Amino acid sequence: MNDMHKASEALREATKVVFFTGAGISAESGIPTFRDKLTGLWEKYDPQRLETADAFRENPALVWGWYLWRRHQVSQAKPNTAHYAVSHLASTGLRIAVVTQNIDDLHERAGSKDVVHLHGSLAQPKCFACHRSAELTPEQAAVSDEVVLVEPPRCKRCNGRLRPGVVWFKEDLPVGAWKAAMSVVKDCDVLISVGTSGVVMPAADIPEIALAAGAIVIHVNLMDVALGGTNELMLIGNAAEVLPTLFGSIGIPEA
Repeated sequence: MNDMHKASEALREATKVVFFTGAGISAESGIPTFRDKLTGLWEKYDPQRLETADAFRENPALVWGWYLWRRHQVSQAKPNTAHYAVSHLASTGLRIAVVTQNIDDLHERAGSKDVVHLHGSLAQPKCFACHRSAELTPEQAAVSDEVVLVEPPRCKRCNGRLRPGVVWFKEDLPVGAWKAAMSVVKDCDVLISVGTSGVVMPAADIPEIALAAGAIVIHVNLMDVALGGTNELMLIGNAAEVLPTLFGSIGIPEA
């Protein structure tokens, strides 16, 4: 019995399923992962060097300009078949939860509800000083391919600079998001890990946490990322192809 057949059997018997998604699921919508080299305007910059509090302190206009470009990039992207497959599965009566490392809103635009964003969201900036959430005017959110340096808007409460409402390298995850993730991960029958690198901590621990709680973990990735557990299954391929195939094998038509 191959892993696709075993995964089908696991889903047939499941009542509670958690999708744990990473950059790989959105890469198929044209959003590069943080390891991809940048192109065009930003090709001389290393994204990992722009995604830190230190980088913002040193050059807030550069980092803000970078994130405005990323917001624009996400706004132009569309959910792909994998995003729609995740939301469609929820219509079958299974209890579905989505926990994502992604800072885009493609799951929501595909119809998924109450998505847990472990690393925050591009759509909701906050103050660098007082940490309060803020809203941008259309003018403040505008981006041009010819502009690199953009001075961040100021917080209406304390006049601090606004920053992206995402988790940067070396920052802790939002406590509420982590607790919400643990609640569903420790209580699921099946965890489907889609497009995750397995290196960004502590989110990378989620498959192991699910395994320790007795769940079956199904990995969907372009390479073998399994941890070697007896209850792990590895489905290698593009999520936009693998997920519809998996769900079709248990009689669920494509969305």
